[in-house]
Amino acid sequence: MAPYESDDSTTAGEADDLRAGRRKAARYVVPVAVVGVAAATIGLVPALANSGDPDLPKISAQQLIDKIAKSDVQQMSGTVKISTDLGLPNLGGLENSLASGAAGSGDGSSADPSSKLTELATGTHTLRVAADGPDRQKVSLLEHAAEYSLIHNGKDVWGYDSQSNEVYHATSPDSAGAKQKEDVPATPKDLTEEALKSVDDTTSVTVEGTAQVAGRDAYRLVVKPKQSGSTVGQITVAVDSKTGLPLKFTLTPSSGGAAVIDAGFTQVSFARPSASTFDFTVPKGAKVTEDNQAEHRSKAEHGSRTEHGSKGSDKALKPDEGLAKGLDGLNVIGKGWNSIATFDTGGQGMPSGSEAGGGAVGGFLDSLGDKVSGKFGSGTVFKTRLINALMTDDGKVYVGAVNKDALVKAANAG
Repeated sequence: MAPYESDDSTTAGEADDLRAGRRKAARYVVPVAVVGVAAATIGLVPALANSGDPDLPKISAQQLIDKIAKSDVQQMSGTVKISTDLGLPNLGGLENSLASGAAGSGDGSSADPSSKLTELATGTHTLRVAADGPDRQKVSLLEHAAEYSLIHNGKDVWGYDSQSNEVYHATSPDSAGAKQKEDVPATPKDLTEEALKSVDDTTSVTVEGTAQVAGRDAYRLVVKPKQSGSTVGQITVAVDSKTGLPLKFTLTPSSGGAAVIDAGFTQVSFARPSASTFDFTVPKGAKVTEDNQAEHRSKAEHGSRTEHGSKGSDKALKPDEGLAKGLDGLNVIGKGWNSIATFDTGGQGMPSGSEAGGGAVGGFLDSLGDKVSGKFGSGTVFKTRLINALMTDDGKVYVGAVNKDALVKAANAG
């Protein structure tokens, strides 16, 4: 089907309008973890599976972005399937050992959402989601014979891992603060809001036909970088024609092939879920870990919001600014989709496989990296299909959704 808007360009006025719509739509921050090796992020899927293109009224890209921004679905439930392929090598079970070690150390709990939901960064997963207004949400991660549930009900956040029979609990005087730890992008809506933060004059935004997702008629919003050098090929979002809710989100890499992640509803209902959906009782014999820092974090965040004024949401941080505030000494160079975050670890570069002691860990490090050199000296580029990172031998890190050449160029200039 021919696109509703086939032009690649976006005028300055349109870019301003797109940014305004993006600010209204964006509420969450994708956590980007740089551990010296690589960074993990969430993007999305191959071609949208559809059963016939529905005949819908024409709509412009700006109108569709506004529709997403104004979407106010308070009650819903459904099933979301997420498949992620960052192109990382097979760790041969090493990742499970590391995860178990992390969970078993200190006061950590396998039910803590900050560690549990990072599993969404690899493989294929099925989620059950439900919401009833801003104070009640539930996400359940179904894995084999086990289930992990994260429930936000008023001032309480409960995490429960049925496999280990462990419970995580946090409370906050501010229900929005209690939900803070739950804000891990896991649905097409979360991911779309993140993607729209990148819409500026370096971006082409068009509406290209229609699709049907989970039995709902939807428009296809396509977001593409105009710049070369980005690892992002395009993002495709299926937007529900009636509610404006993103139903499916697709990120395909510029290198081609399968999408980096496939996240979309396979079933969705906009009826109010039963109140019992959000009830939680600690199972008999379960180990309960209380997050005593949650209230302190909430108060600190509230104080920060107050300090910056009640209209802070109208002055949303750009993605690079938000990341910069999360890492000391971090600078962002470049513009738009070619932005590169750089910081100094204050130490040496990554060890080689032999320096790491060989074995599974050493093999993993060697399989990830490409040795490079330039005016900056020498270093190693660690690759995924989306995020790449260059770590120089003197400990400087350059990371972004850009190719290897762009990282080397940035290191030479730096």
